[in-house]
Amino acid sequence: MQFTAFERAKQGTGASRRLRNSGRTPGIVFGGGTEPATIEIDHNPLWFALQKEAFHASLLDMELGGKTEKVILRNVQYHPFKPLVLHVDFQRVDDKTRLHKKVPLHFVNAETSDAVKNDKCVVNHVMTEIEIECLAIQLPEFITVDLGNAVSGQSIHANDLVLPAGVKIVTHGKPNPTVATIVAPVEEVIAAPVASAATDKKGKKKK
Repeated sequence: MQFTAFERAKQGTGASRRLRNSGRTPGIVFGGGTEPATIEIDHNPLWFALQKEAFHASLLDMELGGKTEKVILRNVQYHPFKPLVLHVDFQRVDDKTRLHKKVPLHFVNAETSDAVKNDKCVVNHVMTEIEIECLAIQLPEFITVDLGNAVSGQSIHANDLVLPAGVKIVTHGKPNPTVATIVAPVEEVIAAPVASAATDKKGKKKK
C-alpha cells in the first residue's frame, strides 16, 4: 500500500492542534540509519487506510519529498471518542531490517470441519493476532490457521501453525500458547418440577 506524507516544519502542542484543525495528522518516521523526521499526513485518507488490516501488518510505500521509502506502521494514537487520528509513528525498513511485529490470524475452513459441521462445535479464538520475528521483506500480512481437520475438544497451539519461510513466532517465555479451542456444544438439561411435600393432590396445603 502507498501513501503520501509531507515534511512538517513546526512542532509542539499548539502547532499539532492547528495542524489537526487544518485536516492533517502529525507523525514521525524513524529508523533506517537516519535521523527521525517529523511528518504530516492528510487525515481522511489516513483514517480510511487505517480501517484496512493490511495497513497495520504489511510493508508500506511512503512518498515523502519526492522520494519513496519502505516503512511499517508502529503506533497510532486515536482521540478517545471522536473519529480522529491524533498521531502516527512509522519505521523505515530495508532488506536487512529484522522485525518483531504482531500480525493478525485468519481462521479458515472451520465451517467444513467435522467438528463444526457434524458435531456442532464452537471455535473459541483464544488469540486473534500473534507476534512474529522476520526480515522486513518477509513480513506476512496475516498467518492462516486452517481448521479444516479440527475435531471436537481439540486445542490448536502456536506450534501447529504453518509459517511462511523465515518467519518465527515470538512467545515471550510461553513455550506453546493456545491459539484456538474446539468446544463441544453444551446440552441443556431441564429438570422436571418437584411437587412440594407440604401440598396435597388438590393443591391445598396440609395442616
